[in-house]
Amino acid sequence: MNYIIRQENSNDLQGIREVNIKAFENGENEARLVDLVRNSEHFIPGLSLVAEKEDGEIIGHILFSTIHLVTISGTLPTLGLAPMAVKPGYQMEGIGSELVIAGLKACKALGFKHVFVLGHPNFYPKFGFSPSKTFCIQSPFPVPDEVFMAIELQKGGLSGLQGKIVYPQAFSVVS
Repeated sequence: MNYIIRQENSNDLQGIREVNIKAFENGENEARLVDLVRNSEHFIPGLSLVAEKEDGEIIGHILFSTIHLVTISGTLPTLGLAPMAVKPGYQMEGIGSELVIAGLKACKALGFKHVFVLGHPNFYPKFGFSPSKTFCIQSPFPVPDEVFMAIELQKGGLSGLQGKIVYPQAFSVVS
């Protein structure tokens, strides 16, 4: 199957919505999250990527947006990866992995130093994610340590930082 990974454009909104609705059990929440982030100051246009088939069908989507790391020295902007979705029927073919790789590359190219994700502990570590606790960064959610992860896009990007991640209000829609 041939597909490309590229930045989203205004013609992709319905396709992105459909991917998120179909890929998640509570897909309407994920789709609403994407819409809310897209219409907020936390949205970074170059960090919303789609996987598109030759016929124009959107089969995957990944979004990175601004979140915050609150430390005793102040609040620092960072990135959250959420959501990442692949349409059923196209899952387990490497599309999600390619979206993560392309997304992390785009984040790094824009000068970001780190990314956080709440995700599957058998999937994200293969891209370099480690539990955020190893960096002395606390999750904002009551979840097992191994599912809230961080990656340094710049070596030492999290060195010397301690604190807790805070997500924007839009993320409260996902239950």
